[in-house]
Amino acid sequence: MLYVLRHGRTDWNDEHKLQGRTDIPLNDTGRTMAVNAGELYKNVHFDICFCSPLIRARETAEILLKGRNVPIVFDDRLLEMSFGEFEGVKDSFGLEGCPINVIFKNPEKYTESIGGAETFEELEKRTGEFLREKALPLHEEGKSVLIVGHGAMNSSIVSQIKKLPREEFWSAGIENCKLMKLL
Repeated sequence: MLYVLRHGRTDWNDEHKLQGRTDIPLNDTGRTMAVNAGELYKNVHFDICFCSPLIRARETAEILLKGRNVPIVFDDRLLEMSFGEFEGVKDSFGLEGCPINVIFKNPEKYTESIGGAETFEELEKRTGEFLREKALPLHEEGKSVLIVGHGAMNSSIVSQIKKLPREEFWSAGIENCKLMKLL
């Protein structure tokens, strides 16, 4: 099996700020979400968990898997998509003409970096490499693999597994602390 799970809530999620690579911890709601997810998914077997090294994903994985003998392996290729100079921007959709919104509203039109933000090609290259080198070989061996990460990073993995066109990049609707089975 191959699963993805997005980290729990953070203050920046609640404030509608773009997080990207900014290392924001879970808030109390996010920690409670992770505890609840741990209980909800306690009977789902995982042989290994690969995780983004950002604190919100690390905390989620550690809380979710507490008391279980599941190794957590951190991999930089699972970092969230960088939003460059737009990280920390609040309510970008409410800012008329905010250039970063193209990533979310028309992903197929986002072909060149804006303000130092990572491109979809860069994101897909590193997450695709991770899938080919780590997750898929273990899955093919019959192992149950959990990936704990972020909205855009997980969407990249989902898009590649499901072979979705760029227009449908966000179609998976990855919710905080909800387990999604891919394979």
